[in-house]
Amino acid sequence: MHGALVAAAEPAAGSSLGQGATLAVAAGSVLVLLLLIVFLKLQPMIALLGVSLVTALVLGVPVDGVMELLNEGLGSTLAEVALLVGFGAMLGRMLEITGGAKVLAESLVGLFGEKRAPLALGVAGLLFGFPIFLDAGVVIFLPVVFSVARQLGGSVLRYALPVVGAFAVMHAFVPPHPGPVGAAGLIGAPVGLLLVFGLLVGIPTWLISGYAFGRWMGERAFVAVPEAPETDEELENKRRPSVGTVLGLLFLPMVLIFINTGLTTLAKVGVVNGDSTVVQVLTLLGESSIALAIAVLVACVVLGLKRGMGGREIEGELSGSLSSIAAVILITGAGGMFGAVLAEGGVGTALAGALNNAGIPLILAAFLIAVVMRVAQGSATVALTTSAGFIAPAVAAAQGLSSADLCLIVIAIASGSTVLSHVNDSGFWLIGRLLRMDVPTTLRTWTVMETLIGVVGFVIAWGLSAVL
Repeated sequence: MHGALVAAAEPAAGSSLGQGATLAVAAGSVLVLLLLIVFLKLQPMIALLGVSLVTALVLGVPVDGVMELLNEGLGSTLAEVALLVGFGAMLGRMLEITGGAKVLAESLVGLFGEKRAPLALGVAGLLFGFPIFLDAGVVIFLPVVFSVARQLGGSVLRYALPVVGAFAVMHAFVPPHPGPVGAAGLIGAPVGLLLVFGLLVGIPTWLISGYAFGRWMGERAFVAVPEAPETDEELENKRRPSVGTVLGLLFLPMVLIFINTGLTTLAKVGVVNGDSTVVQVLTLLGESSIALAIAVLVACVVLGLKRGMGGREIEGELSGSLSSIAAVILITGAGGMFGAVLAEGGVGTALAGALNNAGIPLILAAFLIAVVMRVAQGSATVALTTSAGFIAPAVAAAQGLSSADLCLIVIAIASGSTVLSHVNDSGFWLIGRLLRMDVPTTLRTWTVMETLIGVVGFVIAWGLSAVL
């Protein structure tokens, strides 16, 4: 692959400080946050609010605009995850209390064998991760993971990390997820070919970074499996659904979301009429939160009413599932608040400017810019799309780039946007809290795995670019 990045450094947007000072403030805020949470054991929401407030003021955000910025960061993150996590928890609760998760877990273990249970769960994660976003997919699938872990024993990480890694890989590398699709549009890479390269890079990346690392870490870091909700065993056996019913409930939101993403993509390229009422209705039904809500309603009928549960009992179970994930949602929102402060303070621009070295190969520059965007503001999808926009002029000016080259540049950006998930990433808090991990454990499991995914994915993409 030919081409190099040559770009002028820009001042940090939103910050009155210089580039070096802006980076120092960002690094200091992260260190203070880790100190408060890890060593002083301060409640994460309080720590995130305090550090976000001080960081915003130091970076020059006007005093009368600080709370508006914090509320926007909190609100935008909650808007993305609250309904997803809430409805996902409800669906998971219905699968747990009726034995559906146990049925699917026993079937997977029986099909692959006990020794290959992590592989079976990970492969299922790859399949479900094709159309479903990471947050929703993990919440839906964790009850199955917990059921397998209870059955076979050991650290829950041995079974959970291959699944979480599978969703992370698909979310970053493979269309129709919004990050790679948006980046492809900015870079000019064909989405169909990007799907091929996404799988070509993503599957071996998952085998190394998700499956192999997950099994290795599962032997070295013990995290207990959450206790199963109390159920009447005799009643549970009576209500036990078939494997087909469970798969149908899991595939229902997946199919609806797939229809949404497929129609949206086809409408953008003019294959279908985006103004058609039918297309708009199907697209609406395939919105992640609505698709999950539909799945919950179907589960209430199929797993609940048809198996002898009363309406009051179902309502009680659904409400109970929300109480267990309220802290997860709020801490995740607070992480988004901190990310918004760093973004508004111009940290991403300052980091990108620091990479302004002529002669860097284009694919390497794409990866490094995405890394700094990811570290600065937290969101992988935002890092992917903003990095693609940043480097798009250099790609357009480069000579001799093929469609394959363009796809591999997108994969490089996706790889960079995955690494170093830390305290300003809402996903860091979501995964950590769902798996009942403290911050140090989340850093050495989830953060390391995300970094491995990014590095391994980039190495494979760079290798392919050298031979194609």
